[in-house]
Amino acid sequence: MPVTMSYDLPARAILESERIFVMSDERAGHQDIRPLRIAIVNLMPVKVVAETQLLRLLSNTPLQIDITLLHMASHVSRTTSAAHLDAFYSTFDDVSGQHFDGLIITGAPVERLDFEQVDYWPELTRILDWSRTHVQSTLHVCWGAQAALYRHYGVGKHEMPQKLSGVFDHRLTGRPSAVVTGFDDEFLAPHSRYTDVRAVDVEATGEVDVLARSDEAGVFLAATPDGRQVFVTGHPEYDADTLAREYARDRKQGLPVPVPAHYFPDDDPAARPVNRWRGHGHLLFANWLNYCVYQETPFDPTA
Repeated sequence: MPVTMSYDLPARAILESERIFVMSDERAGHQDIRPLRIAIVNLMPVKVVAETQLLRLLSNTPLQIDITLLHMASHVSRTTSAAHLDAFYSTFDDVSGQHFDGLIITGAPVERLDFEQVDYWPELTRILDWSRTHVQSTLHVCWGAQAALYRHYGVGKHEMPQKLSGVFDHRLTGRPSAVVTGFDDEFLAPHSRYTDVRAVDVEATGEVDVLARSDEAGVFLAATPDGRQVFVTGHPEYDADTLAREYARDRKQGLPVPVPAHYFPDDDPAARPVNRWRGHGHLLFANWLNYCVYQETPFDPTA
């Protein structure tokens, strides 16, 4: 079944070229079913890329999904045009009176700042607080996960000696959760960040379970037992070349970043990387949509 999106959204043409079924708003209006309403708070700097990556994963289920893209009204983007935002995005004020079945809050390249130093932090806290009463389940990604753990549970983040970048082995912790249904006991996932959250701090909340972790990269996946809050500290949505492009960008800026670990063949940045995490990325998003959103959300989300 399709993801519903604007006909002119750049991601549409890319996904259709991959034979992913997308549907126009007009055609979706003739379907005699209620689609899931999913909002995406896109905090990534290059929003078109993030849109495509997330929509690709959301499309791989039998569910019809109606997407609402949100950007921060309190922040001026330097890497995404105002025309694109005006055409395809809404702000929180536009939707704050609405209810959604699911919400995704992406990462952002601001993790070295204290949360309160981020210019849109007040607006984001409004969204995080609103999500607890107006959204069935929220999936937080990378810095979005750190921000939510801090806002909801007081879990702090810790700066690491150097950037964590690469594709790392993870294992399930054995805590029961539908979010990891069908997961291999060990699996791969990318990370790209300067800060982390500690498993002991997450578990100390008494409300959030650590579901998967890595000896090298730490916590990867955590969730509340009811699936209302899901936290992913890595980037399962990344394309095969995303870490390579980030590495080239950081090196061009003169940043002392390491070669992404376990990523390039023979650790050679000139070699073409291979995607070894795609399957579990799709499974994670499918599980979230099915078990945390579709099977739990009421037919009338305002009821």
